[in-house]
Amino acid sequence: MSDTGTPKLADLSIDDGARESEPGHRWIPWVVIAIVIAVIAGAFLATRGSNAIEVSTTTARATESGTAATVLNASGYVEPRRRATVAAKITGRVTEVLVDEGMVVEAGQILARLDDADAQRQAAAYRANRDVARASLEEIRVNLSDAERRLRRTRELHDDGVASAQDLDTATAAVDALRAQLVVGQRSLDASDAQLAVAMQDLENYTIRAPFDGIAVSKEAQPGEMVAPVFAGGGGISTIVDMASLEIEVDVNESYIARVTPGQPAEAILDAYPGWRIPATVRTVIPTADRQKATVKVRLTFDQLDPRILPDMGVKVAFRETTDEVGEAPQAQCLIPRNAIRREGDRVLVFVINGETVERRAVTTGRELGNEIEILAGVSPGTDVVVEIPDDLSDGQRVRVKT
Repeated sequence: MSDTGTPKLADLSIDDGARESEPGHRWIPWVVIAIVIAVIAGAFLATRGSNAIEVSTTTARATESGTAATVLNASGYVEPRRRATVAAKITGRVTEVLVDEGMVVEAGQILARLDDADAQRQAAAYRANRDVARASLEEIRVNLSDAERRLRRTRELHDDGVASAQDLDTATAAVDALRAQLVVGQRSLDASDAQLAVAMQDLENYTIRAPFDGIAVSKEAQPGEMVAPVFAGGGGISTIVDMASLEIEVDVNESYIARVTPGQPAEAILDAYPGWRIPATVRTVIPTADRQKATVKVRLTFDQLDPRILPDMGVKVAFRETTDEVGEAPQAQCLIPRNAIRREGDRVLVFVINGETVERRAVTTGRELGNEIEILAGVSPGTDVVVEIPDDLSDGQRVRVKT
């Protein structure tokens, strides 16, 4: 039986030459290798990223050549040296209010009036008593003048032997009596004048006037209300502020009060105008401390007042070093926060951002100026340094900057 038409098992094998002639499948192993390498690299980078320490940074700030540095910062308020709550000296009902908030007033200007009907009647009664006393005194003067003329005639008649000694004595006594009445009448008139003056002063108390030039910053009374003196529990009519007496009052921690002296230059920044720097000068350090807050009050005057400065505004004050201190201090390269340094024995170190790692660098420091410290050498202005340095941060450590 012939097998020419039946395929054999040997005929089904692939020739080695034919196998090598199919290059399209040779790239598959290389793709697998590339994928494995990529996975390994990604895992490595993820592992390195997870080891990075998150840090906060700041930029070293350049100092201005020849200018005074800040030695202390404090906060407080704008306070007028002259502020008065104008109130009535007596209890009464308000009939008229002539002041309003924001009004400019002058010393002696009428701010309000109270109902003075009773005081007017009392003053009229004292005025009438004064007029009676004055008329009585005039009557005594007329009678005295007549008595003196009779005394002169009686004396002439006595000298001529016509009038008796008794007539002379009677005329003399009449003159003396009228002179005494004249003195009493004058005293009565003085007393009436004094009573009238008191009544007029009481009447004046029903008129409330401004004690000094200034601006009315409040209006606390309305017509028809009953008011009383402040010391008796009553309220005021208006509050007047002398805008020319505005100054700054700040509380300074008693631990740093030695850095503040009268006449020291300062710079004030109002909370309402954060970009406006106002020159100021220390006027006085109040010689007492607050034991509850452990602070000392310091008052500063504005070198130049401005209408934008208003009472009770919040203000931050930077106390500057004096001219002598500026000349004696070595010139600093830059300023950094005090929490950006680490002390290791006698060495002072900072950590500078260098790409994705930090570089530990030794620096030379100068004065501590408030929350900042001068860097004399080791760091240049514009350099990013780590603040609030983590305890485990080391040289060359990989870091991630907080955003």
